[in-house]
Amino acid sequence: MTELTLTVNGTVHRCEIEDRTLLVHLLRDHLGLTGTHVGCDTTQCGACTVHLDGRAVKSCTILAVAIGGAEVTTIEGLAPDGRLSPLQEAFRTHHGLQCGFCTPGMVMAGTDLIRRHGGQVDERMVRGELEGNICRCTGYVNIVKAVLAAAAEYRAAQGEGA
Repeated sequence: MTELTLTVNGTVHRCEIEDRTLLVHLLRDHLGLTGTHVGCDTTQCGACTVHLDGRAVKSCTILAVAIGGAEVTTIEGLAPDGRLSPLQEAFRTHHGLQCGFCTPGMVMAGTDLIRRHGGQVDERMVRGELEGNICRCTGYVNIVKAVLAAAAEYRAAQGEGA
């Protein structure tokens, strides 16, 4: 067993875990943050995407003991005050989900994409960068619309206009 300290959604957590514990299982089983989904366990589907020190990563293949002291943001951390983040709201507005299984991973990947590119994204870029996140229901059309809408809102908030 290893003692681990990390910050998740702004709260410091100290946990005693087995060395083989994956980040996704630490989040779900130890911290009760079940918004991060377990899909394939091989980084193929993206349902487990979270932000690790500000970057989107797939948590199903990261050993929790390897990230001691890190900051992790999960889907729950995007709306700490109960208000949806701009991309979560865009998913709702643009009907970017059906069954919802992939949605947390898509939102986390899309949020990182928008941030990294300062909202300067286009359809081709969104499709290319979300390639590692699988959705079996929507056909991606409304997911892409949601990311583009949230990116335009991000640019507007930065004073760059849509």
